[in-house]
Amino acid sequence: MGASGPMPTPQLLEEFSQFFRLLSEPARLQLLCLLKQGPMDVASLIAASGFSQSHISRQLGQLQRAGLVRCERDGVRTIWHADSDLVDDLCTLVQTRLKQRLEAQLQQLQTV
Repeated sequence: MGASGPMPTPQLLEEFSQFFRLLSEPARLQLLCLLKQGPMDVASLIAASGFSQSHISRQLGQLQRAGLVRCERDGVRTIWHADSDLVDDLCTLVQTRLKQRLEAQLQQLQTV
């Protein structure tokens, strides 16, 4: 979606919008942050987040459909993993942007 590229189609813009809506839910962000630290099963996610099993399952399903998390079976347990490269890239991008914004605000306050 760079300035030199073609304008995305309405369908692609809708996909972008759905992806950003997915990331706008604090519970999903919390689960991504937990999984970014390392693979976890649902029982560990419940203990770490305080969310119910059904809520976690719903959120993980949405994250999985978006390709942000994946799961594997370990006996009777399901172990969840963040797509570490993509999640790391997204977190770095957002953290860098927020840091720049806060630094600019601090600079403005210091000149007053």
